[in-house]
Amino acid sequence: MNRVLSALVLASTVLMALPAKSEVTRLEPARVFDGSELHEDWIVIVSNESILYAGPETKAPELTVDTLLELDDQTLLPGLIEGHSHVLLHPYNETPWNDQVLKESEAERVVRAVNHVRDSLQAGVTTMRDLGSEGAGYADVALRDAIQKGLIPGPRLLVAGRAIVATGSYGPKGFHEDVTVPLGAETADGFDDLIRVVRSQIGRNIDFVKVYADYRWGPSGTAAATFSTDELKTIVATARSSGRGVAAHAATAEAIERAVLAGVETIEHGDGATLDVLRLMKKSGVALCPTLAAGDAISQYAGWEKGVAVEPERISRKRESFQAALKSGVDICFGGDVGVYAHGDNVRELEMMVEYGMSSKAALRAATAGNAEIFHLSDSVGRVSSGLLADLVAVKGNPLVDISALREVSLVMKGGEVYRKPE
Repeated sequence: MNRVLSALVLASTVLMALPAKSEVTRLEPARVFDGSELHEDWIVIVSNESILYAGPETKAPELTVDTLLELDDQTLLPGLIEGHSHVLLHPYNETPWNDQVLKESEAERVVRAVNHVRDSLQAGVTTMRDLGSEGAGYADVALRDAIQKGLIPGPRLLVAGRAIVATGSYGPKGFHEDVTVPLGAETADGFDDLIRVVRSQIGRNIDFVKVYADYRWGPSGTAAATFSTDELKTIVATARSSGRGVAAHAATAEAIERAVLAGVETIEHGDGATLDVLRLMKKSGVALCPTLAAGDAISQYAGWEKGVAVEPERISRKRESFQAALKSGVDICFGGDVGVYAHGDNVRELEMMVEYGMSSKAALRAATAGNAEIFHLSDSVGRVSSGLLADLVAVKGNPLVDISALREVSLVMKGGEVYRKPE
């Protein structure tokens, strides 16, 4: 190789080794909630997709800043992590669940979902766990991948695909025995079938498995357990072999106990949890996603005038159940079953958590660092900390004083990219 060619090769190698120029954004809010604590003297510096620095202004590195965002009288916090959603559903007072599953095409449901994930992102939700496609197959997997590819704006999605149910338990129901209707989930029975179905779903690249540990198939439509403890253990063991966890829909104490003993990671709803069962959850490290807002919405769809009429028994029991969960010390997940009510109204669940007795600080932690820990995401999101992804939200006012300040979103940043700019 002659000297000229050698020089060209060397120059090319050096150029290839040079890092691309970082885009540096400096954020100067009135206060920062870092996922655990509130700070009033912090600034945050973002470089490309990550947080470069978060801390006191006096200790900040001196850098050339491309963009300065002055957030006067605003609180900067980690992007919210919605723990229980259905992006392929829309409010039941618009269209009943049965009609969504039976009459809306998958194409229509995906088009709706594109709007849903956008609305949640605009509301400050930068990560979302979706608890089943409700009859839309694996469209949630495709939506997750489309967001990752930058084709549509939306939160980072964790998806379950088709939830697993026992034969005869799930709907839609009410049809002649010779009529076959599409179900809102996937049936599986017995150990071999459960292993096959879980493996099939893993092959579709779901992020976690959702199972209905009980459902309203008891006498007169009462909730009753569906799978045995050993069947649930089979589901959990099969999922874990691929590095995936299991979330269990469970409203009765019996189903919750079976699911916890089987090794699930979260209990969804948990309406009938007794104090003994909650203590078992606490001991086993199983979190509760209470979904307060779903029942509240459904009761209002049925005609209850909240704040005017007497509170329905269903709502009173849910309040008592949630307060028992707080007393037990079980980890509480923020996730309201959004989809039952409007996407973008995610904060409704946090408002109810505080209304039912949780402190604003604890609710904020649940929606950020808490959910990040429960969903195994702490190494990337959930806190305002150096090295983590720049998933950040700014709101007007102080949500630790008034949780409803989370509705006043002025800035949404996901992976350093701004999706909502301050006015």
